[in-house]
Amino acid sequence: MVRKIIHIDMDAFYASVEQRDNPDLVGKPVAVGSPGERGVLTTASYEARKYGVKSAMPSKVAARLCPDLIFVRPRFDAYKEVSNQIRNIFYEYTDLVEPLSLDEAFLDVTHNKKEIPSATMIAREIRENIKSQTQLTASAGISINKFLAKIASDVNKPDGLFLIPPEKAVEFVENLLIEKFFGIGRVTAKKMHEMGIKTGLDLKKVSETDLRKKFGKIGSYYFQIARAEDHRAVNPHRICKSMGAENTFIKDLVDMHDIKIELANILEILYGRIKKSNTKGKTLTIKVKYSDFQQITRSKTLNNWIEDKSQFKSIYEDLLNHVEIRNGIRLLGITLSHLNHEEVENKAESSGSQLILDF
Repeated sequence: MVRKIIHIDMDAFYASVEQRDNPDLVGKPVAVGSPGERGVLTTASYEARKYGVKSAMPSKVAARLCPDLIFVRPRFDAYKEVSNQIRNIFYEYTDLVEPLSLDEAFLDVTHNKKEIPSATMIAREIRENIKSQTQLTASAGISINKFLAKIASDVNKPDGLFLIPPEKAVEFVENLLIEKFFGIGRVTAKKMHEMGIKTGLDLKKVSETDLRKKFGKIGSYYFQIARAEDHRAVNPHRICKSMGAENTFIKDLVDMHDIKIELANILEILYGRIKKSNTKGKTLTIKVKYSDFQQITRSKTLNNWIEDKSQFKSIYEDLLNHVEIRNGIRLLGITLSHLNHEEVENKAESSGSQLILDF
């Protein structure tokens, strides 16, 4: 089966919303996140990225790179509202929409509601509709599977579109630098360089057995994508595997009393999300990051659902008995996993085996 997959990725989404809603920010370097010693950026405008500022960067580093950087605190309600607008545009074309986050999603338009034969034409229309209705720009990638569509959306970013047609897929991957592969991070790329793997063609020369020996089960995935293969369907009912909340502190925590207070505050945030989504879980994990950035986790799994707030508190306080307080703690987090949603069986219907090559 040849699918028609589109990946839509909004351009610097949070920062672009802020610039749209505040004209004084247009054309200026903007960072969405908390300023200060312990702040971390959520994203940055393209004006800021020219200075090397990027998402997940500590605020103090960003401010050093770009002295004129304007910090804006995130407004997630506003971002979610715009995200819903964009998602409604997707649904005009297909119900097979798999959101990855507020600002990006996969769409399967092999068979679409408007019976448009060209996936490229659909992607172009979607981008135009997004710009018309939200005054924001999006980039799109079009190809035969999710792996290729994801990579394609980054080629002409921002405000661009790129197609990898079926007949060019293998050649494109063979010439692609390994760092550009979706699913291969910096650490893995370094290991591959040590093996002499620098391009998709180099990766293609390594047997699946050797890749599994070096990287484990995911080695089979690397073997497939080196051949431009990705058989994953667009899943509109993607199941959330965990729910969590965390906080980075302005000053390191060195006292257990303060740690328990902060965990209680984090639990309030997490518990609100859990109740809103009617979620239950069986595993509770606390995350601790020390001032030297070393990170540890401690988990406990019950046979029954963890539902009451008192249960959460009892479990994380028990887990704290196995946490050493040293050098101060800069971040704490709580995650609930083994969720009830995972027990719901997904039944995805096959979209057939019709060969469609009109991209």
